[in-house]
Amino acid sequence: MDDAAVGLENLSSILSVRKVGVLVGAEVTGIDLTKPLDEATRDEILRLHAEHGVLVFPDQVMDGEDLKNFGRAFGELTVHPFSSSTEDNPELIIYDQKEGNPPPPTDIWHTDETFRPVPPMGTALCSKILPDVGGDTAFCNMAAVYEGLSDKLQQFLSGLEAVHDFKPFKTLFPDTEEGRKRLRKFEDMYPKTTHPIVSVHPVTGRKVLFVNPQFTMYIKHMEEEESRTILDLLFRKTYIHEYHYRHKWESNMLVFWDNRLVQHSALHDYYPKRRLMERITVKGTAPIAASEAVEPGMVQRYLCPPVMAFSSKSRQKRQHEI
Repeated sequence: MDDAAVGLENLSSILSVRKVGVLVGAEVTGIDLTKPLDEATRDEILRLHAEHGVLVFPDQVMDGEDLKNFGRAFGELTVHPFSSSTEDNPELIIYDQKEGNPPPPTDIWHTDETFRPVPPMGTALCSKILPDVGGDTAFCNMAAVYEGLSDKLQQFLSGLEAVHDFKPFKTLFPDTEEGRKRLRKFEDMYPKTTHPIVSVHPVTGRKVLFVNPQFTMYIKHMEEEESRTILDLLFRKTYIHEYHYRHKWESNMLVFWDNRLVQHSALHDYYPKRRLMERITVKGTAPIAASEAVEPGMVQRYLCPPVMAFSSKSRQKRQHEI
């Protein structure tokens, strides 16, 4: 037996892995995440991360620096442009929801930060203070959702792309001259971006449905009503309970999920009770398309010439013409 095999055998005797959901989620024990991860342990966590989508590590008494060090074991940490972090600690997001400070709109199903050309590969969230009841987080396996689609629908989605935007965060900017100026600045920094509707997981090779209700705006080149109908159909598939794992938090618990595979939704039923969490995100790579993008002419169809044929060149483009 070679050294690598011996290392993995020894590691498997230390780490204990237990599935917590049928299609997504596993609990990992036998490890102290405040200590540096050796290469074999890191690689095993990455493998489990890609396989199960959500890893639950109970009994981890970690401060913000410990959490950041854990994240850095898997890559560069990213800074959320609209988060509740501080200037001197921008990678660490603190969610301190209590009376007078309601939760952000994280109850909408989403994959983190798909308004970026390169969304994070993973997110780690650590519980600090929890309400007596409530405040669960639900996760959905989007590879399973894709595999649950009919063959015909899978074929139809092949090669389509969708446009993503940070629209939910635009409400953070007041409707004042200064607020509009700041919003335009962020729109320049984070313009709409395009991702394949069906991506390929870079580790497992599984096809993943990569659209979400929070950041996916429309299907590129498609007429608006058709686009909305198709996206609404796909979004509803995310709500099917059999694809879910609903996580019940305990104090000092770290959950590390794979943004390339799962969506999540935070339940706000605990408010106005206090819920304090800390979060980091790990930089990823651009989503990999499952197939080559289709030509615009395969998506656009007109029963009559488009309006632009009869109007001035200054007419604002329709959404599906962008």
